[in-house]
Amino acid sequence: MSSDTILIIGGGPAGLEAARLIGDLGQRAVVVEKRDALGGTPIYEHYAALTHNFRDAEEAMNELIAAAKANPTVDIRLSSEVVSCSGAAGDFRVKLAKSGNPAAGANGGAGVAGEEINAGAIIVATGFQHFDPGRETQMYGYYEYDDVITLADAERMLKENKFVTPSKGTPPQRVCFIQCVGSRDRQIGNEYCSKVCCGISSKQAIEIRQQVPDCKVFIFYIDMRMYGYWENEIYWPAQEKYRVQYVKGIITEIIRKGDRLVVRGEDTTMGRPMEVPMDVVVLAVGMEPSRGTKDVAKILGLKQNKYNFIEVPHGGLDPTATSVPGIFVAGAAAGPKDLDDTMAMAGAAAMKAAALTRKLQISNFKFQNSNFKTQTPA
Repeated sequence: MSSDTILIIGGGPAGLEAARLIGDLGQRAVVVEKRDALGGTPIYEHYAALTHNFRDAEEAMNELIAAAKANPTVDIRLSSEVVSCSGAAGDFRVKLAKSGNPAAGANGGAGVAGEEINAGAIIVATGFQHFDPGRETQMYGYYEYDDVITLADAERMLKENKFVTPSKGTPPQRVCFIQCVGSRDRQIGNEYCSKVCCGISSKQAIEIRQQVPDCKVFIFYIDMRMYGYWENEIYWPAQEKYRVQYVKGIITEIIRKGDRLVVRGEDTTMGRPMEVPMDVVVLAVGMEPSRGTKDVAKILGLKQNKYNFIEVPHGGLDPTATSVPGIFVAGAAAGPKDLDDTMAMAGAAAMKAAALTRKLQISNFKFQNSNFKTQTPA
């Protein structure tokens, strides 16, 4: 029997937007979130303001959460995860278990206690994780120096309106960003651009200058990749209004000298070596598929690309399709995305899933009605 329920795996921006739209269509949506709270990475990582419009991240996520919770046809399962899946489009049978259940391995398996959801379609919205800069041969000293931080670390301080030098607790005089840490790197296997890092670094550079006006801020980059309106909304204001200094170069080493860090590398524009003192170094770490994305892909039998994001067949010009009919993907589970792209994909996935389940139900109704007429005596 075909089901009109749509299962959404992930309670971040993509999952919440998909749930809201499905609920508005009057269909039942079940949101499964592994953590004990909704909101995804912006909430879990304590984002300050969203790129590119500088809107308060918590406020924006709370609006999405409220819209999903207020809809009577949206059910939410917190601290829950998918452990097995069988069936096909129109009639998926998905078993859930409490997060951290030791019996719930990556492949689920029989004997796992928990709720079973009968779903007509599934939307995967399991997001991403930040690259661990300790993997990159420790050339940046992330685990060695307290004053080497990541974009996510910087967001937490900016959210508290207290951007300081971690080792001292005092406002910094000199801060730099190092771009493409964990992205565009063949040596570690992440050959792709993570898309948002240049914009986020520029946004944070502006925020640092706003919070610490006397601080000098530098961005060391290979190429600055601003797309759409980000060029005029972030990049040029950072330089012209906030005097952020962009330096095209390659950073090769970070060491400590006295009470400061020293950033060594090459200024590729001038073709000469450089050695500059800094109080804080911010590593612009890229996106990688989350553990949940990789686990769910295996459980649902979805193809993954060479980087372990969920593969989207490009031949059909459908950015939400997966290798399994009836299962759709939204947001960074399919690769690096900004929030605008994530929300657009969530809307498309919601419409595709709703259309599929309704089509299958109509088809099933016609088939049953046809059988009834055939069996009725003349």
